[in-house]
Amino acid sequence: MVSAAVSLKDAFEALARRFEPGSGVKVVFNFAGSGALQRQIEFGAPADVFASAGEREMDELASQGLIDAGSRADFAGNTLLLIVPAASGLPATTFGDLARPQFKRIAIGNPQTVPAGHYAQQALERNRLWGEVQGRLILAEDVRQVLEYVAHGEVDAGLVYATDVGVARGRVRVVAPAPEGTYGPIRYPIAIVKSSRRREAAQKFLEFVLGAEGQSVLRQYGFETVK
Repeated sequence: MVSAAVSLKDAFEALARRFEPGSGVKVVFNFAGSGALQRQIEFGAPADVFASAGEREMDELASQGLIDAGSRADFAGNTLLLIVPAASGLPATTFGDLARPQFKRIAIGNPQTVPAGHYAQQALERNRLWGEVQGRLILAEDVRQVLEYVAHGEVDAGLVYATDVGVARGRVRVVAPAPEGTYGPIRYPIAIVKSSRRREAAQKFLEFVLGAEGQSVLRQYGFETVK
């Protein structure tokens, strides 16, 4: 049982299709926002591996002794993008355009529970936009919900990971990346959950994710290699 950030969904499902035949291990996924997955593990929900989109959630579990600290490793990176609906006629060419009053509804993940939302808040604050847009924010439960809000035209703009854009190809338009150095860095940590009853299988999966084949799959889905 792998509890993984929803931004990993497509890549991890592809990765599992490569991993399962040679390992003899069947992978069952539980995808959600990283904060929601953290709470599930805290309340004793079954999980053998936790893959988070942010370090904060993994740190919280580590501080409670709920993960095997020795198994923890960063396995992927990402970047943050400003997107608008594909059919949007609003003027947007830079990240700073979010200050324009025409952008009445701007979606981000909830900064308290969604790593992408936490990074979005950092970028908005450090670009001196938080005060301008805070009253116009629509908070989502995870980054894929942000993507769908934008793709369906329910909001004027949103902040998502670069790897999410391909899921809504043709339905959203990338305006600009959030300026480098104003958030993150975005690092995805993975670890074995301390209460795992399938530790050997969990270790095999973790090693596959960190190995050459797993990293190749992640790159195919747009994730950055962590150095």
